[in-house]
Amino acid sequence: MNLLAILAALGLEQWRTFRWRGGLQRAFVRYGRALERRFNAGAARQGMVAATLALLPPVVIAAAVYWGLDRLHPLLALVWNVAILYVLVGFRHFSHAFSAISDALGAGDAIAARKRLAAWRGVDASAATAEELPKLAIEQGIRDSYHHVFGTLFWFLVVPGPAGAVFYRLTALLAEHWRGDATTPMGHEMEEFGSPVRHLLYWLDWVPVRLTAVTFAIVGDFEDAIYCWRTQAKAWGSLHEGILLASCAGALGGQLGGAITAPTGEPDFRPELGLGDLADAELMPSAIGLVWRALLVWLVLLLLITLAYWAP
Repeated sequence: MNLLAILAALGLEQWRTFRWRGGLQRAFVRYGRALERRFNAGAARQGMVAATLALLPPVVIAAAVYWGLDRLHPLLALVWNVAILYVLVGFRHFSHAFSAISDALGAGDAIAARKRLAAWRGVDASAATAEELPKLAIEQGIRDSYHHVFGTLFWFLVVPGPAGAVFYRLTALLAEHWRGDATTPMGHEMEEFGSPVRHLLYWLDWVPVRLTAVTFAIVGDFEDAIYCWRTQAKAWGSLHEGILLASCAGALGGQLGGAITAPTGEPDFRPELGLGDLADAELMPSAIGLVWRALLVWLVLLLLITLAYWAP
């Protein structure tokens, strides 16, 4: 049933995207910001209370509706799972932006590519050079593909019903929006307030990040992916992000990370990830192909597990 729900949700997403899908996630973000304004006094314990109030109601509702529908008829529970996954999972969350940047770079329009990348990442990309844009887009695409697809699907499969997927995806949203700059007083308060939910996300990501990295290695250059993971990931600011990006770069045979031009015009030095030439526009289709192949491996494994479970 889980495999059917995943296939139906992915197929529905590729067929059509309804406006209310993104609206539900934006509504949760507004709810999270309201809780932050109400509870944030710069202490981690207040962030823990706010995170509980933010996460508990939707998770309980998703689980209760699932179990109630399952008691009526398993097909109703399946429909509920498809609806939840349709809201939370999918490539359209990032594939349109990625494709638009790739097309703009292919046409030699670096200005349009910068604007699309800035809108996607939510940060100023006006100083990025045309050579830096492909690797920044690939890095963002790998982050989004993990959070919107692999991480969410992992917890959907581990926890019965849609509660695991809801819990993971909403935790990731809170961690993204409850993040501050520790170098400023107000930013330090936000860092402390958001630390519990970021720690929670770290442990939720521990297993699926590594499974995703192994899958990238399997569908790409295995030896280089594992080598880059082992030798380069720890140098990245975020260990889990470093594992994903290093394994992806090694699997693709290109180079991510490295120095980029900050909005101030000064170079921002980052660790180099991967081997070979710097990622360029020609590598972008290979990156999205890597993600699709990795997803196919997960689906095939799930199919085999399902068949083994139902076999007499």
